[in-house]
Amino acid sequence: MRTVAVLGAGIAGLLAARVLAGHADEVVVVERDDLGGSMGVDTGASAVAAGAAISGSGEGPRRGVPQGTQMHALLEAGRRGIEHLLPGFTDEFVAAGAVRANTGTDVFGYLDGQRKALVGDLPMVSATRPFLEAHVRRRVLAYPGVRVEAATVRGLSFRGERVDGVRLARGADETAETLHADLVVDATGRGSRVSAWLAEAGWPEPPLRRIAVDLGYATAVFRAPGIDPSAVTDGATLAQSLTTLPDGRVRVGTLGRIEGDRWIALMAGYADDKPTRAPDDFLARCREDPGEAFGKLAANAQLDGDVAVYRHPDNRRRDFHRVSRFPAGLVSVGDAVASFNPVYGQGMSSAAAHALCLADALSSGRLPNEPARDYFSAVRRVVDDAWQTSVLNDLRLPHVAAERPFGFALATRLGDLVHRATVTDPVVGLRFLHVLHMIAPPRTLMTPATIARSLRASRDSRRGD
Repeated sequence: MRTVAVLGAGIAGLLAARVLAGHADEVVVVERDDLGGSMGVDTGASAVAAGAAISGSGEGPRRGVPQGTQMHALLEAGRRGIEHLLPGFTDEFVAAGAVRANTGTDVFGYLDGQRKALVGDLPMVSATRPFLEAHVRRRVLAYPGVRVEAATVRGLSFRGERVDGVRLARGADETAETLHADLVVDATGRGSRVSAWLAEAGWPEPPLRRIAVDLGYATAVFRAPGIDPSAVTDGATLAQSLTTLPDGRVRVGTLGRIEGDRWIALMAGYADDKPTRAPDDFLARCREDPGEAFGKLAANAQLDGDVAVYRHPDNRRRDFHRVSRFPAGLVSVGDAVASFNPVYGQGMSSAAAHALCLADALSSGRLPNEPARDYFSAVRRVVDDAWQTSVLNDLRLPHVAAERPFGFALATRLGDLVHRATVTDPVVGLRFLHVLHMIAPPRTLMTPATIARSLRASRDSRRGD
């Protein structure tokens, strides 16, 4: 291909651009946000040194990533995907200031205040979203032919049975022009207008599924000057807590060490229990969380800046594989395909998986001259697994008004049984982590062997009580 256009410079768009760098003379990443000095292509030791100063350089969350102020988790599937596409990334990222953790030593999980057994040997890195995105951007823009174009996307350009470019608006007068491209990749996020663009040109819209969850969460950054980092949270580098209160409300807490000798914590709730931006409310939720690491953080560290809030009204997915007619020259990636409940941390890992699906589809030689049916079929499998993990759990919430699938009650009881077993059974705990980190499908938790172990763990727990 001569020219490809990637719409959006977030994680999904950047990883797609990395894949396309090996298949096109020119990869144009279209981004409306001002990326400032982060568009440089320096690599090696000087880039690592520059990266260490990102958090203090004024390079903060972008307007186009409204949840960029919030805590993010890079699951193992996402880390592996990025490492495959950008070899050496993990070590470089940690050298620049990201914090390395391991599920077998310092990644704590709490279920209703009970700490789960430490299991496995899955590496994790903890950092803010802008810090991660800036490092991925630097690596991707170092590839020949990859560049960022500052513009706003106004729609797609069609010729016959294919998309042949994208309509852009530039400058203060928003003069429109067309960037012709052999392939257009929509990475514009959950608010993507790809359905409207297709409909305007007479193409069928991909079916859109939504499940309203009414989630709200708040994130705050902490500093603990003069305190050994291992003592701040009693040994936890990363921690997650899931708590069901006596009145049925569900709360989620997540925390982690990040670049710049700081900590970041997220507190989440649903419906009328959503957290506010008030510091007192945030600290109270940390202290009330039965996972001891959260109370330790509130006691040993001080808030550094304001509390940022974000609302996630619904989970959504566009089923491109169900469309009867689809133009050649167009694919979608990341949240433009599916956006899940953020508390499960599936977004960036899904984006990495979509990039790998794109690489496979390009190697077949069918893109960009045929509709991307093989690509969307592969992406569907990624989405189905992530959707099952997050949506089936969301359907347990009493305020979620959506149809429960056949067998939901039994699946819920078995899921509870397995989850409870992770507190004491390291084998079940490791299998659970593999699903949580998107390196094994959810069905692996429903095998007879796993259910049998979970039943024994439940029986042993009752005997212990």
